[in-house]
Amino acid sequence: MNSYHRCMELQQMRYVVAVAETRSFTRAAELCHVVQSALSHQIKALERELGVRLFARTSRRVEVTAAGTAFVTSARASLDAAERAASEAAAATGRIQGTLSIGLIPTVTVLNVPTELSRFHLAHPEVQIRLHSGGSQEFIKAIAEGRMDVAVLGLPESMPPKGINAVELAREHLVAVVSSKHAFAGRRRLQMQDLADETFVDFPENTPGRMPSDMAFQAAGIVRNVAFEAMSIDLILDLVKHDLVIALLSPDVVPETGDLRSIPIAQGPSRVEYLAWSSFNPTPAAQAFLDQLL
Repeated sequence: MNSYHRCMELQQMRYVVAVAETRSFTRAAELCHVVQSALSHQIKALERELGVRLFARTSRRVEVTAAGTAFVTSARASLDAAERAASEAAAATGRIQGTLSIGLIPTVTVLNVPTELSRFHLAHPEVQIRLHSGGSQEFIKAIAEGRMDVAVLGLPESMPPKGINAVELAREHLVAVVSSKHAFAGRRRLQMQDLADETFVDFPENTPGRMPSDMAFQAAGIVRNVAFEAMSIDLILDLVKHDLVIALLSPDVVPETGDLRSIPIAQGPSRVEYLAWSSFNPTPAAQAFLDQLL
């Protein structure tokens, strides 16, 4: 197969993957920076060549067929392999290219992420950086499956990440965060039992961000009332400011304002922040980023 036809195949794969991800020919064309008619023509040509329909579509709806699902899985692998080959070829000449996929939990405290990304971009401007927000367990799974390069995790002390490479960045004790109007606002220290009758806001149940707190309360024999669940630190702090609830957070994510108080807790929850990456053959971009951080 000549290089022209190989490039056309890769282009068609990108179009199919984009439509599968967006469920829209219009949005896929925008994502691929082509006109919609060209994208549709290429996908129809591919369907004729394969003898199957990759998408069921009407004027208002696009769904991936069973054949399309199978094709997209292989197409993603082929596109990743092509990108990896190009980035490794460039790395051999001293240039770092490709994509760097980074996962960040909402409570990153030990790294100044904007500063590190700015440094990396200045050193390697040809690398496309993709940031993903989410939870530690989904990042561990994504790294193990090769879908993510690097992530910052926050986990209970008793649950270190498994199946991937990780280095401990920091250990920290969570603090009780209360409104300046709360009865605890003048306290210098709290005991776990002091929190027994309080109403809390926390991360969703069974997420690593919440597990340290749940485990600490379980160890103290206290059943607590979590009335609100949220993934946004800003929303959590706003609920606390309005004196609706209290929260247990890393002290580094609590701003020094007059309407919030941070109070240490004796025998309270603690967590470990990790930098994690693939234990199998990191990309040149991922390795360059790890070299910068470590």
